[in-house]
This record gives sequence, C-alpha cells and structure tokens, in this order.
Amino acid sequence: MDLDTEKVINLVFPQGISEVWKNSSKFAQYLSKLGGFDVDQLTKEPDHLSDERKSVLETTQELVFGNYKTFISTAESSREIFKQFNETEIRLDRLVQKIPEFVEKCQTFCDTSKDISTRRRINSLTLTRNAELLEVLEMPQLMESCLRSNQYNEALELSQYARQLGAKHGDIPIIASIVAEIESSWSGMVGQVVGSLRGDLPLPRCLQLVGLLRSMDAFTEPELRIKFLQARDSWLQSLLNDIPKEDPNLHITKTIELSRIHLFNIITQYRAMFNDDELIIPGRDPNINESAIFYHWLDEKITQFLTTLEQDLPGVTSIDSILGQCTYFGLSFGRVGADFTGRMSDIFVRIIGDRLELAIRRTTRKFEKDMETFTLINKPQRTDIKSDTAVKSEIPPEQLVEFYPLAEYCNGLISAFNELRPCAPVAVSTMCTKLLQESLHSVAKAMLIFYKQEQQAFAAVERDNMIRFAECLSEYLIPYVQYCIHAIFPPNQISMHLGISEIVLQQEGITYLDYKSILEPILFLLPPTASLKATIVSKLPLSTAQDILDSTQISTNSDNSAKEEEAIITMSMQKVEIIDNKEIIENNTKDERSQILNEVSTEEDIEKNSMQLLLSENIPASINSDLKQDKLL
Repeated sequence: MDLDTEKVINLVFPQGISEVWKNSSKFAQYLSKLGGFDVDQLTKEPDHLSDERKSVLETTQELVFGNYKTFISTAESSREIFKQFNETEIRLDRLVQKIPEFVEKCQTFCDTSKDISTRRRINSLTLTRNAELLEVLEMPQLMESCLRSNQYNEALELSQYARQLGAKHGDIPIIASIVAEIESSWSGMVGQVVGSLRGDLPLPRCLQLVGLLRSMDAFTEPELRIKFLQARDSWLQSLLNDIPKEDPNLHITKTIELSRIHLFNIITQYRAMFNDDELIIPGRDPNINESAIFYHWLDEKITQFLTTLEQDLPGVTSIDSILGQCTYFGLSFGRVGADFTGRMSDIFVRIIGDRLELAIRRTTRKFEKDMETFTLINKPQRTDIKSDTAVKSEIPPEQLVEFYPLAEYCNGLISAFNELRPCAPVAVSTMCTKLLQESLHSVAKAMLIFYKQEQQAFAAVERDNMIRFAECLSEYLIPYVQYCIHAIFPPNQISMHLGISEIVLQQEGITYLDYKSILEPILFLLPPTASLKATIVSKLPLSTAQDILDSTQISTNSDNSAKEEEAIITMSMQKVEIIDNKEIIENNTKDERSQILNEVSTEEDIEKNSMQLLLSENIPASINSDLKQDKLL
C-alpha cells in the first residue's frame, strides 16, 4: 500500500482500520474505485452503502429465517466437529507420545528381520554346503573307523586336519567339540599303536609303528625308546609267564629258547630304529644318555633270566645240556656287546657244588645209619675176593663187598661222581676234594664210634674183621676215591689251567686227599705198616704214593719176606727225607706260590675260569654206565 492510499485511509477513517482490511485485496479495489468517483458519486456513496447494507441485512434475515434449521444443524455440526477435533487432538497427543516407542519397535522389527534374513541366508548356504559340512561332522566317526581298521596313517592325517581346522575356527562350538573328540580318539590311537607293539611283530611292522609314533609327536625320543622297550618286554614277559612251571627241565629249556630268540629279535629291532652310534643329534637333550636306556633294560632282562636259571637249575636232571644251551645263549649275546657267560658261570658252579655237597652228605648219613645196624660178629672172611690192592681203573674194588656199609658208601659216591662227571667245573675241584675229605673223615669217625661201642663184645675173629674193615677203608676205598677225583679233575689239566706244578697242587691239597687226616681216628686199628703207609703217602708225590698204595709189598696180607718189607719201608723213608729237604728248599719260594694261589682263589678268577668247565675227558664213558652196572650191592 502506497503513501497516497494511506493518506486516503487516514482521511476516510481517522480512527484507523484493522489489519485485516489492510491486507484485503477487495479493500484495495474499493479504495481504487472510490478514487475514481466524482464528488456527486462520493456524496451518494454513503447512501448507497447504507442501502446496500439494508439490502444485505434483509437478505440475511430472510436467509436466516428461511434456513434456520440449517443454521441450527450447522451449529450442532460445528459443535460436534469441535468436540471431535478436541478428541482428535487428544488422540494425536497420545499418538505423538507413542511414536518413539513405535519407532523403537519398528527398529527392533527391522533388526529381527535382518537376523531372520541372515539366518535364512546361512541356512541356504548350509543347504548348498551340506555335503562338506557332513564330512566335517562325521570326522569323529571316521576317526574311530580308521582306528578299528588299523589305518593309522589315515587317522594321523585326519587328526592333523582337525588340528588345522581347530586353529582356524576354534571359536565355533561345534568345531571345538569335533576337535575335542578327535583329540580324545588321537590319545586312544597313541595307546593302540603302543599296544600293537605287544606282539610277535616282524621288523618292517615295528619300523612302521615306531615311525607312526614319531609322526604323531606324542613322545620325546627317550620316552619313545622307553615305550618301545616296555611294550616289547610286556609281550616277551607274557610268553615267559605262559611256560608251565611244574617241570624245571621244560621251564628252563623253553625260557632259554624264547629268551634267546625273542631278545635277539628285540635287540635287532631296537638298533634298526634307534641309533646310539651318533653322539650328538640336533634337537636332543645332551644331558640324557639315551643309549643307557637300552643297556639298562638289557641288563635287567639278563638278570631276570639268571634269576630264573638259579631257581630252576637245582631241579634240572641234565645240567650239561642246560649249560650248553646257556653258553650258546650267552655267547650269542656277545655279538651285541652283552656276553653274560661270566655272570652265568657262578650260578652253575654254585648249583653243581650244592648238588655235589648234598649227594656226599646224604651218602655220609647213609653210611652212619648203616653202621648202627652193622655187626662183625659171626662174619666169615670171604676167600673168593682177590687181594690185589691196585686201583687203576674206574671199576670199584671188589674188597668193599665184604663190608656192606663201605660198599653202599662207595655206591653213593659213584652216583655223585656220575652226576658230576658230565659237567665238572674246575672251580668245584677244591670244594669237591674238601667235601670228600670231610666225608671220609666222618666215615672213619663213624667206624671209631662203632669200634668203641662193640669192642667189649669182640672176640679174636671180630677184632681181625675190624682191622680188615679199617684196612679196606685205607687201602681200597680212599685210593679209589682219589682215583675218581683225578679222573674227573686231571691234575695235569688243573696245573696247566692254574699255571702251577702238580707238586704244588699236592702240597696245597688241590684235588689231593690228606690220607693221614682222614685215617687219624682209626690209625690205631691199622697195622704198623698201614699206619706208616698213611704217614708216607701224606708226604710223597702222587705217583710214588700210588705205587706204595698199589703195591702188596707192605700189605698185611702180603706173602713177601720181612726183609723185602723192611727194604721197601727204608726206601720210602729215604724218599720222605728227600721230600723234606725239598720242602726246605721250596720254602724260599713259598711267598710267590701263596701269591699265585691267592690270585687263583679270588672270585674274579673263579668267575673267569669256571666257564671253561674243564670237563674230564680222561674218565671213560663207562664210568657212567659200567659203574652203575658194577655197583657193589
């Protein structure tokens, strides 16, 4: 609105107009129209407006009177509309208040929809990858199938794949559970592979199983060696435990056979798989001596075998056969640096000595018991027996038949000698001589006791029989026993083995009986020549002493003249004097001989020499057969 128009409005309406009129286009048109009126028109314009007003008022009244119902209805409608608008406004306010919650639920719906969509996509992907997923899910069952069918290489590959899968997707629960089941089966596979070593396996199979254990990386190198030896030892021990133990011969024979075969196989397998020759191998602990594991196990098995041998050997009937098998067994182990013949020989020497001692003591007790019922009363002298005292063969003297306790005693010693002969260790020679010395001395003491108990009832005939009884012991039985000792342990071989002369052997009493000590209890019963003979024999060398004992020139039954007898005794005494002088000379070297004998008697030399087992070849095989046939009773 321009300035002129405002001026006109101020003139026409000095009190001003409302803002509505100012902004109304009709008001502006009307002002423009007024501006175009002349004075007359302007003068008439108020009247015209008044008339028009009246006309409009009348028209309005007519309209109102004519349409009052419409106005009432309109008013009611307006009121109703107003009321509804108020309600709408209230509801809109409530709606506005609930819009944030609605928006939140919509967002939740969208998120849920996205999750459903994602799951649907995953399910669709799972459906398309069903075959691959099924293979993964069946891995534990496949692992079990491989183990049941002993397909260890496939099981190892499957285990390695499962570990790789777990390293990549270990956060997935089902993958973690599958890997856990595979690991559990893998642990069982380690035990199963180790268990497979407990059987009669050839070398290629052992190499395969040990290589598999190395690939599994379940044990360190020392642990793998121990596991291998434990498994193989368990199998070997089961074989040894299955051997019947009722028969010692069968048990020790089978033990030797199985131990020799299977121990050697185990050693071969071990050395093929584990190399002890390389001193330094990368990746190994230098503080662990891996080779000691094997040798400690081998020493334990040898000790176990020797323990079994020591337990069964006393009940074995043929020691020489067992000795041959054991010697072959021990020497065969020398090829692997485990020759145990030295340890084994001590057992044989001890057992053979114990059996010999038992037999001799049993024979001695038998003689003592026989002497309790023996009598010389009314005992006629037998004339059908030759009086020859020479003991130059394995046949027992026939003179012993006259006195059955001596005959029974001789038979018992022959049985002991026959048992000792096939397997006579040099180390037993001293023990054998000592036992026989004590036994014969006990025989002489038993005869002395018998004499003291019965002498009061003796007549002249019984006293002569007692003298002949004592002479039979001194001139027949003792020389025969000495002959048997030297037949089993030849002095020349013993002296060669010990590196000393036969004279030293006799002086030290090695394989030589002390006649004087044996006959000491009954010397008073022997004739002077027999007593002198015992004294001479105890000082002379074996050859000379044997000649004296074998000769009939100084026997009480001899037919030679007294002069010849005196000459022989004088010659023998001269020999004794010569020997006494020789003993004085040899005293200068006594310390040297003592040192040699001390060295010989040490346990170390016995263990070394006893395995040579100088079996007597001089005594004929007939000592085992003929002596049994020629037993005196």
